[in-house]
Amino acid sequence: MFGLFPVIVSLLPFLSWNRAEAEIVFAGDAMQHQAQIDSSKQVDGSHNYDDYFQQLGTYIQNADYGVVNLETPLGGKPYSGYPCFSAPDAYLDALMSAGFDLMLAANNHTLDRRDKGLLRTISQFENREVDYIGIYRNSAHRTEMLPFIKEINGIKIAFLNYTYGTNGIEVRTDVIVDYIDRDKIKRDVEAAREAGAELVTVCVHWGDEYKLLPNQSQKSLAEYLCSLGVDMIIGGHPHVIQPMEMRYSIQHNKNILLVYSLGNFISNMKTRDTRGGAVVKAFVSRNEKGIAQVDSAKYRLVFTAPPHKSTENFRLFPAENYTEKAWRANCQEFIKSAKAIFDKYNRNVPCDTTEIKLLKTKK
Repeated sequence: MFGLFPVIVSLLPFLSWNRAEAEIVFAGDAMQHQAQIDSSKQVDGSHNYDDYFQQLGTYIQNADYGVVNLETPLGGKPYSGYPCFSAPDAYLDALMSAGFDLMLAANNHTLDRRDKGLLRTISQFENREVDYIGIYRNSAHRTEMLPFIKEINGIKIAFLNYTYGTNGIEVRTDVIVDYIDRDKIKRDVEAAREAGAELVTVCVHWGDEYKLLPNQSQKSLAEYLCSLGVDMIIGGHPHVIQPMEMRYSIQHNKNILLVYSLGNFISNMKTRDTRGGAVVKAFVSRNEKGIAQVDSAKYRLVFTAPPHKSTENFRLFPAENYTEKAWRANCQEFIKSAKAIFDKYNRNVPCDTTEIKLLKTKK
């Protein structure tokens, strides 16, 4: 018995902290253009999105937490695509079924159906008990909701969401959209830390549409967020991919994941670079001192296949697995362009080669 005592004592430092690790998946802009709405419409007037994400298998679902940018309000009928979006509620159900747990709602289209549409969107989130950030009924509601901290496998992670603007549409009531404001972001980050967040994630709607490289404003804000000690910075809005990096902060003695743009998750955009996007999986854990950290991250490309028959719907594929003749050339062009950017500019964020087996499709 006495011989075991020194062994137990020696193990105490390793037993005194809570070992934990988690995988978090981030996806880009989940769009609903008019063609998508029309293709999903059923004879009875309902909308069905069952085919949308099936070919991703359990890739999203197997993560411990999934985050996606819902780039459309759920403003009710009449449903509409660009320039003023309003998607069927069934679209939210499809995203949730695909494995997404958190809806980012601060983007340039969140006021497309004005304040009323924003309030209805919040109601749909709450009716389904899905997490959301970026929009609020009023200041009291924002105070109640933030800091938003999710405990994922025992690790407390805060999520924040901001947009550069709302296409010139301004709020007319007490509703709140979180716009990019450095002082506000600093206060929110500090509040999250004070509330016990071990990691802080800031999701930002920023940049120039269709540009494959970040602009100076993005770079400047990214540096500011890094100076605040933010752990993950995830960008969207350009509708095309932009570089990502896992940088080491000497100032804060930790890794910081920076993703400038994930591009489109699913859409009806038709140019080479807008037909697909990237999904990033971040791996977080506690180190030997019990401090939470971002260990690594990987990306994989996804490609939207529009329907080429009247009976089909839009479908999302792992880009490397898409082999159907209809859009094969478009997919290969997208992959070539995206990989050219990532191979040249990515830093320590490699491609995820995890195999995803496709479902058999009807010929």
